[in-house]
Amino acid sequence: MNFLNRIKSYFAEVKGEAKRVSWPGKQELYDSTLVVIAFIFILAVTTLACDKVIELFIKFVHAGA
Repeated sequence: MNFLNRIKSYFAEVKGEAKRVSWPGKQELYDSTLVVIAFIFILAVTTLACDKVIELFIKFVHAGA
């Protein structure tokens, strides 16, 4: 019985915590989404640039050997 009481208590605490959470508004959610998309784009371009530099370096080393 003690185990069931602990489970009930846990879910009651989770419900209480969820009520105290400050959820973002529409504008804040929109702005955050734009930031994430911009960051992903910048990271993709940076990764592509690094990949091309490494590819050129490998081709240069391979052609010289």
